[in-house]
Amino acid sequence: MSDASERPELSDVLRDRREKLERLRGVGIDPYPHNFEEREEIAEVRAAHEGLAAGVETDSRHRVAGRIVARRGHGKAAFLDLRDGSGQIQLHATADKLGEEAFELLVELDLGDFVGVEGTALATRRGGELSLALDHWRLLAKSLRPPPDKFHGLGDVETRYRQRELDLLANEESRRTFAIRARAISETRRWLDERGFVFFTSYESRKARELEASGFIAGLAKSS
Repeated sequence: MSDASERPELSDVLRDRREKLERLRGVGIDPYPHNFEEREEIAEVRAAHEGLAAGVETDSRHRVAGRIVARRGHGKAAFLDLRDGSGQIQLHATADKLGEEAFELLVELDLGDFVGVEGTALATRRGGELSLALDHWRLLAKSLRPPPDKFHGLGDVETRYRQRELDLLANEESRRTFAIRARAISETRRWLDERGFVFFTSYESRKARELEASGFIAGLAKSS
């Protein structure tokens, strides 16, 4: 669907995100760099500091990357939630540590943007939430479309099945189901490989005028 045919309110959001993209380029930030090396998975960071007491600040440095899924705060401090494929962690950003310009650019990012960050682990005084106190961040991918609504999720069943990427973005249960399915398929194929079976698939083409998805046939053959 073209931008011109979008709902008016959505078109405004898309326009705003593209304007932010150009502003980032204008200050010399590459919105789509090629890598962010030597990062950890968020689950590893959380495991390394499990049980950290509330109010404790550590010298343990970590480098993680993921999608911004929430943002809150005001003034010269902000909290952001960052999610990768393994989990989610809170980021604590301040103008004092990042510098005024870097801090302002960070808090102007949109939900759905991908960033890489570096900082030290701490547990917040209120609630003991494990967080990273940031001293560096880098934009990894500017999202030009808004993610599904955080509170209502992706409720339309047809959209969930036709646009699986949105379903996986919005629904924790769908992500968990897909991860279990992937592991099950991997283990099944490993078991078959070890016993000399070959897993094969074939598509049965349908006539183009039917505008339907191809049929899917799966089978097993014992190699001789």
